[in-house]
Amino acid sequence: MNQCVGLAEALGLDPVVKRVRMRMPWRKLSPYFRLGHAYAFAPDSDPLEPPWPDLLIASGRLSIAAALHVRTRSRRDGHRTMIVFVQSPGISPRHFDLVIAPAHDRVRGSNVVTTRGGLHRLTQAKLDEGAARLLPLVRHLPEPYIGVLIGGTNGVYTMDAAQIGLLADRLVQAAKQTGGSLLITPSRRTGDSNIAHLREALASVPTFIWNGEGENPYFGLLGLSNFIIATNDSVNMISEAASTGKPVYIFELPGYSRKFATFHRTMAEAGLTKSFLGQIEAFQRPAAINETVQAAGAVSAKALEIL
Repeated sequence: MNQCVGLAEALGLDPVVKRVRMRMPWRKLSPYFRLGHAYAFAPDSDPLEPPWPDLLIASGRLSIAAALHVRTRSRRDGHRTMIVFVQSPGISPRHFDLVIAPAHDRVRGSNVVTTRGGLHRLTQAKLDEGAARLLPLVRHLPEPYIGVLIGGTNGVYTMDAAQIGLLADRLVQAAKQTGGSLLITPSRRTGDSNIAHLREALASVPTFIWNGEGENPYFGLLGLSNFIIATNDSVNMISEAASTGKPVYIFELPGYSRKFATFHRTMAEAGLTKSFLGQIEAFQRPAAINETVQAAGAVSAKALEIL
């Protein structure tokens, strides 16, 4: 959902978020079963009814039925709702007015906009606001600040005690090399035992680790940090880190998928990321590019063409 909201915000819109739940068999067979969309949604879903919007942005396999339903009904009622799908829809892009997908999704078509990574809600204003909130909590720690974004086990990668131990060893090395501090935000997937292990292993260097209470200082960490280290399990996390224009280093968890491998190779070949082996330094990289803003420009151009 964040990618859709980020795109809407980049267009200067205040989006109305609709959440739908699918009935069987649509839930199981979407997006390939495309009959009877009017009956596909559970009673507790948000209503999809007039007045129809000028623009609908969708993402995720289970949103396709809703997008196509609105497209059909709006046209039947004499209104032209523009349908934009974010990421690979798994079906032909011709079912949508515009598809915005990262290169590793391998989506091709005349109405496809290709990005390096994922869309996001990150803006300079959000970075500045987050940095102002986080600074009082870390002002006592020595600079430079090394931001650390930690994910966890998913369907592709594995994070266990051995990997946390290796990451901790390299983080200690980086902190001692630079004379700086570690600012760390884990995710829900990191796991309590891994976080506890990390706290113990980093006791010898200046460290701030978010304890999970209150608002996640994620934007503040990205805004304050001089360097950013991220685990390799999240395209969105790395896309956001790279959009800051700061040196981004990737800690590689064990695992493999062609899509992730393509994404990481694309980012490294573009000079946006480097592997994290314990040493960090500033490196030459292209100027920061906000692909969400670029995607919003493509949406605006398409809207002028068809609406």
